[in-house]
Amino acid sequence: MSLERRRLLGALGGGLLLPVLGRSALATDGDAAAPIAALNRGLLTAMQAGKATPFPQRFSALAPLVEGAFDVPGILQASVGPRWSALPPAQQSQLLDVFRRFTVASYVANFDSFNGEKLEVLPASRAVGADQVVATQIVPSSGSPTRIDYVMRRTPSGWRAVDVLLNGSISRVAVQRSDFRSLLGSGDAGALIQSLQRKTADLSGGAMT
Repeated sequence: MSLERRRLLGALGGGLLLPVLGRSALATDGDAAAPIAALNRGLLTAMQAGKATPFPQRFSALAPLVEGAFDVPGILQASVGPRWSALPPAQQSQLLDVFRRFTVASYVANFDSFNGEKLEVLPASRAVGADQVVATQIVPSSGSPTRIDYVMRRTPSGWRAVDVLLNGSISRVAVQRSDFRSLLGSGDAGALIQSLQRKTADLSGGAMT
């Protein structure tokens, strides 16, 4: 399996979305691809900096870009599903905090080296109701590209990604909802919170808790 595909699968299974660079010169506030382009500029910088740059420093640089590209609260609620409304407000708040940190840590851990990849937004996008699906691909230095589609939704804060489709069919939210189900079986978010905290610590090599 290529490094690029391992990154994609790791990102999808790790609770994050893989953005792809493109159209940055033309992006405007009304362009659904603009937040993805901004994130990818940061990702390329982080990849080129690599592990020589401390994990917390890369985390701090990418965190605002991740939150600017994705509807993190909406993704979390969709991943938790109907159980979300039954969680106490204090647990909702704590779960959102650890989920956000885990999401950023996943990006930092998965994009820690540069091997000549090209990240491209394809020319065509399509509307699905009020959403826009932005088609992208990651092109390795050798081998075939991998297709990634981003479901972008206009929110009060602007366009944000609410789901990602790997190879046009694997929904990141659906995968994550399946992963979360067993940890929420008791109707309490404690086990999920602890799981995300452990994963964040592992991803950061103990630098983030």
